[in-house]
Amino acid sequence: MDPNNDEVNDEVRVNLIEYLKPRLRQYVVVEQVLDYMDFIDNDLKERIRQNARNDGNSSAVDSLINAVVKKPHSPGWFTAFVDALKNAGLQYAANLVQQKLSEPEVEAENDSCVQLIRILVPSLVDMNTEEVCLQCYAKDLLTDADNERIKAEIQNHGARRGASELLSRIVRRPPGWFSTFCEILRVTEHPHLCELIGGSPDCGNTGSDEKPSSKTEEPTGTEAATRDSPVQYMDLSVSGDPQDDTTDLYSSNELPNSSEQTQPEVSELVAPAGGPERDEIVLRDYQMDVARPALEGKNIIICLPTGSGKTRVAVYITKKHLDSRRAEGKPRKVIILVNKVPLVEQHYSEEFLPFLKGTYRVVRVSGDSQLKISFTESVKRNDIIICTAQILENFLERSISGEDEGVKLSDLTLIVIDECHHTQKGGVYNHIMMRYLKQKFKNEKLKKAQKACEPLPQILGLTASPGVGGATKMEKAEEHILRICANLDASKIMTSNLGQYKKEPKKDTLTIEDRKEDPFGDVIKKIMHEIHVHAELSPTCELGSQNYEQWVVQTERKAEKEEDHKVRVCAEHLRQYSEGLNLSSTIRMCDAFSFLSKYHEEEIKKKTAPEAEDKIQITDTERYLFRLFRENKEELKRLAENPENENDSLTKLRTKILREFSSREKARGIIFTKTRRSAIALNQWIQENPKFADIGVKPAYVIGGGGQSVVKPMTAAEQKDVLKKFGSGEINLLIATTVAEEGLDIPDCNFVIRYGLVTNEIAMIQARGRGRAEDSSYTLVDVKNSGVVEKEVVNEFRTGMMAKAIDKIKALKQEDYDKRIKEFQVQAIMEEKVRITKNKKKDLYNEKPCNVKFSCRGCSKHVCTGEDIQIIENMHRVNVTPQFSELYIQRENTSLQERLLEYETNGVIACKQCGQPWGSMMVYRSIECPCLHVKNFVVIINGKKQKKYTKWNEVTVKFTAFDYAEHASRVAESSEEEEMD
Repeated sequence: MDPNNDEVNDEVRVNLIEYLKPRLRQYVVVEQVLDYMDFIDNDLKERIRQNARNDGNSSAVDSLINAVVKKPHSPGWFTAFVDALKNAGLQYAANLVQQKLSEPEVEAENDSCVQLIRILVPSLVDMNTEEVCLQCYAKDLLTDADNERIKAEIQNHGARRGASELLSRIVRRPPGWFSTFCEILRVTEHPHLCELIGGSPDCGNTGSDEKPSSKTEEPTGTEAATRDSPVQYMDLSVSGDPQDDTTDLYSSNELPNSSEQTQPEVSELVAPAGGPERDEIVLRDYQMDVARPALEGKNIIICLPTGSGKTRVAVYITKKHLDSRRAEGKPRKVIILVNKVPLVEQHYSEEFLPFLKGTYRVVRVSGDSQLKISFTESVKRNDIIICTAQILENFLERSISGEDEGVKLSDLTLIVIDECHHTQKGGVYNHIMMRYLKQKFKNEKLKKAQKACEPLPQILGLTASPGVGGATKMEKAEEHILRICANLDASKIMTSNLGQYKKEPKKDTLTIEDRKEDPFGDVIKKIMHEIHVHAELSPTCELGSQNYEQWVVQTERKAEKEEDHKVRVCAEHLRQYSEGLNLSSTIRMCDAFSFLSKYHEEEIKKKTAPEAEDKIQITDTERYLFRLFRENKEELKRLAENPENENDSLTKLRTKILREFSSREKARGIIFTKTRRSAIALNQWIQENPKFADIGVKPAYVIGGGGQSVVKPMTAAEQKDVLKKFGSGEINLLIATTVAEEGLDIPDCNFVIRYGLVTNEIAMIQARGRGRAEDSSYTLVDVKNSGVVEKEVVNEFRTGMMAKAIDKIKALKQEDYDKRIKEFQVQAIMEEKVRITKNKKKDLYNEKPCNVKFSCRGCSKHVCTGEDIQIIENMHRVNVTPQFSELYIQRENTSLQERLLEYETNGVIACKQCGQPWGSMMVYRSIECPCLHVKNFVVIINGKKQKKYTKWNEVTVKFTAFDYAEHASRVAESSEEEEMD
C-alpha cells in the first residue's frame, strides 16, 4: 500500500472504524469526546448530544461515527479523532482505532472482566461510592471529567446512581483496571464485593489482572447470568433517575407490527433482593373479595372502576403467587402486560417496585432505556417483568420460528393483562392468548393419551370496563363480554360494590350556541362550492361534517383509481378546506387560516423545482385551485383577526378552565381533544392568553407517537418528559389526544374536560377515571358537528347495559358458564385456523416483483417495478437504479426529524414531472439511497390497480435485500470515472 495515497488510507481507516463500531459503542462516551471534536460543526454536535439524551449513548456513538467518517474528509481527520478520544480520557477506544491492542489472551480476559462487572451492577451499586470514587481517581482509573461527573451524579441522584456511573466508566479503561479495582474494593472495606467479582478479601494483592475463576458461585438473584452463555450484555451508560427512566411508546398508541419491530431493549435497573420496600400490602374488603379466586390459582378478570386500586390488587396477587411457589420449590415467573408504553413505567415505579423490590427482582422492558440486555435473558434473570404486550408476542414468535431462543408460555407462571378489554380479535393481547388456548386444548388431548402436558401460566385480567361491543340488545352485550372471558380463559369475572370508597366525579355538559354570524366559515364554504362546480361534484351532506369528510375521502380514492387527476386534486383540496372549517369551529379562526395557508405554501413549493433547468408540470386545475385561495386569502386573514366571530365552544372552554383554577387551591386537569392538531392549537391558545397565566395555568400537550398523521408526532422522550412534569405538578393542565385516556394515574388530577370528543362507553369510563381527587369534575364541551351530547347519552345507556350483562353472567351456573366459554374458545380457534390457512395461500401466491408496478400518485407516470426496489434492514424500501435517478428531484425536508442512526434522512425526493413527494433521500452508511414511501404511489399488480397502501408490509411482495457492498462498489467506480473525465 502506498503510504502517500491519502485517499486509500482514508478508505482503510473508514472501513476499520465501521468494523469496530460495535466495540466503540461500549467504550466511547459521546458527552466526553464531543468537546474535542473540532472538525465537526456545532449544529451537528448539538444534534448528536440531543440524540444521546433521547436515545442513549450507544445510538449517539453511531451518530458520532457517521459524522467522523462522512466524506469529504478534512486533512488529518483520523489523527484528530484519535487525539479527541485520548483527550477525553478514552484511551482504550483510541487504542482500538489505532489497533494498539494487547495480546489476544489479555484482551479476552479483559472482555470477561467487563462482562462480569456489567452483570453484577445491581449488587455492586451498594458500594460506598464516594470513597471508591476517590480511590479510583487516585489510581488513574478515572479522569478529571469522570470524577466530576460521578460527584454530580451522587449529589443529584444519590450514591447508587453515582456507583452505576463509576462502573460504566472504569470498564472503558485499557486492560489492567480489574486488579486495581479489586484492590480498591479491598482497601475501602468492601470484601464481600471483592469476593463477588471473583476474588477474596485480599484479592488485590496479587498485582495481576487475573480473570475471575469460573468456579465462583453466582450471587443470589443472578441465576441464568452465566458467564459462558452468549448473552447480549448491558450498556452501563446512564442518564436520568433510574426510577424515572420510562419506556418506549411510545408512540403512539398503536403498537408496532411484530414483523417489522427490531429487538427491544431492556431497562435493567432491577431492584435486587435486600432493598427497602413499602409496608405489607393491605387490601380493602372489596379488593380482597375480587382477588380470592386468583389467590386459589384460578384465571379471572377483575372489573373495578378506575381509581379503585386494580393494580394494587394485582401486586398483592403477584406477591402471594411468588411466595407460595417459592415455598413449594416450584418455578416462578410473572409478566405484567400493558398496551401503552407509558404504563410500563407507571406500573413499575408506582406499584410493583415499591412493594416487591425487597423480596423479588422486578424489571421493566424499555426500548427507550440506555441499559440494554436481551429480553430473553431478562426473563430468565428476574421474577417480575413489566413490558408491552407486543414485545412478549415477538419473542413468543421467535421461539417458534427458531430465530433464537425467545420466550415460551411455559417459562411463565402468571400473566397479568392490564386493560384486558382489548383481548379481542386482531389485538396483540388476543394473539398471545390464542397461543395459550391452542396449548390448552392440546394439553387436554395429551392428558387423555396419558402423556406429559406443557405447563401454562395463570391468567389475571384487569379492566374498568369490558364494554358491550356496540350492542343494542342485552343478549349481544352478554355475548361480547363472554367472548372476552373466553379469550382470557377466565373462570369468573369479578366485580364488587365499592361502598364508601366509590368516587363519582361531578358531571357537567356545556351546550354550545351556533354563531349568529360566521363570515370566516362562509368564505371557506363559498370556495368549496366553487370547487364543486369546477370538478362537477354534488355532495348531499353538510360541509365540514363527518359525513362530508367520508364522502371526500371516497371521492378522492375513486378518482385515484380512475386516474381522474382533476377530481383527485379537487377532492384533496376540499379535504383541507373541510379540516379548516372544523378547526374554526373547534379552535380559533387564526388556527384554521394558518393551517390552510401552510398547506397551500407547501403545495406550491412542490411545484417549484430546486434547479432552474427542471420544470414541474402544473395542471390547469392546480392553477385554478391556487388562484382561488390566493384571491380569498386576504379576506380570510382579515376575518380571522376579528375576535367577535370566535366560536362559542372556545368561549365556554375558557370560562370552565378559569373557574376550575380560580375555585381550587391546587387545580390539575386534563383536556381530551380529537386530533393532534387541535391539541397543539389549544395549548398555543392557552399560552397566548394572559388571563390563564395570571391564575397559574401551566399547560402542555401530549399526543401519540405514530407517524401516519401529517402532524409531527411526539417522541418517546418528549412524552415521558411531559407526563413526568404533569405527575409532579410542574405542568397542571394537560391537553391530550386519546393516547392518555387509558391507565394514566395522577392522584391529584381533579378535573377532566372532553372537548368535542366522545367515542365509546369504554373511553367515557376511562376518561372519567383520570380525575382521581375527591372533588373531581367531569365536563363535556359540545362542539359543532361533533354530536358529543347524543353520543354521551348512548354511552350512558351502554354503561348501564354492561353492568346488567355482567350481573347476568355472574348469575350463571358454573357448568353453564364453562360450556358457553368453551364454545367461544373452539370457535375462536377455528377462526384462527381459517385465517392462517388464508394467509398461507397468500404466501403461496406471493407476487413476483416483476409483476408489480409503481406509478406516481400525482400524475400516473410509471416509476418502477418491484424488481427495482431493494429493502434495507427489513424496513426501508429503496431504489438505487440509475434510471430511477432520472425521474425525481430532491428538495430540502422542512419537517426533518433526524434520528441519526445507521441512516439519516437528508431531504425529500419528488416526481420531476408533477412534484408529488415520493419519499426521502436517506444516507445509509455514507451512501445516498432514495427511500420510497408506498402511500405516494399507485400499486399495480398483474395489471390490476390495488387499494391505497399506507404501509409497505401491506404489499405482498418479497423484495430483494439491499446489497451494500455491490452498490458501494458501483458508487466508487462512478466516482473514479467522473474524476478521470
